[in-house]
Amino acid sequence: MTATTPSTLAYLSTFSLAGQVALVTGSGRGLGLEIARALAGSGAHVLLNGRDAATLEARVAEIEAAGGNASVLAFDVSDRAAVRDAFARIEREHGRLDVLVQNVGQRNRKPLADLTDDEITGLLDVDLASGLILAREAARLMLPRGRGRLIAVTSVAGQIARANDSVYAAAKSGLNGMVRALAAEYGPQGLTSNAIAPGFFATETNLAIVSDPERGAYFTNRTPMRRWGRPEEIAGAAVFLASAAASYVNGHVLVVDGGATILM
Repeated sequence: MTATTPSTLAYLSTFSLAGQVALVTGSGRGLGLEIARALAGSGAHVLLNGRDAATLEARVAEIEAAGGNASVLAFDVSDRAAVRDAFARIEREHGRLDVLVQNVGQRNRKPLADLTDDEITGLLDVDLASGLILAREAARLMLPRGRGRLIAVTSVAGQIARANDSVYAAAKSGLNGMVRALAAEYGPQGLTSNAIAPGFFATETNLAIVSDPERGAYFTNRTPMRRWGRPEEIAGAAVFLASAAASYVNGHVLVVDGGATILM
């Protein structure tokens, strides 16, 4: 190895999040929890978010037992006052925010004709409008430092579609558009904005589909790897986009789907 060739260990440091503060919304379970665990395992102090503080406390204890640093920041992402209070608390207690991972999402698989006005606007409020507001508040903490990572967990539903899922698909498409727009808006000021689009993952919310012989097999066969994703397999994408290794990745939607979206 020559003097100008970096060692493997030195290069791995570009993936380190040591000393950083990260907020992961919807991190009490599923993909959000796995992302929180991974960011903490990479050195960040992770703020776990959800509406159930007791559940979050248990998750924080698990992360700390594994050697990570985490704390609870419980609030409803659709409660505007609660969001403002949460970001004020982040500034007060930590003085910075380096990474925002937006993971909260709701779904109502019904034909559009069967959805009420309130159901449609409620879903869009949680799945799309809250994403813009969270990004705005996070950017306000990041811009003075000239660095930050805005990451939205969207879905392959933002690129491909199924019947009876129109609002969810519309919202996820909107989030993909949001990260591109924010990449253009905040890139000159040192912030990057990207998305992770998961495919078919065997999370708690998908358990009924995974365990159903017919529906589970459909999604398995729909994926070139012929299996559902394991929740922990989302983690590497999040660590990468949050780290210095992704310093020139901006406005990108990173699909993590085992190849489902490329299969004809």
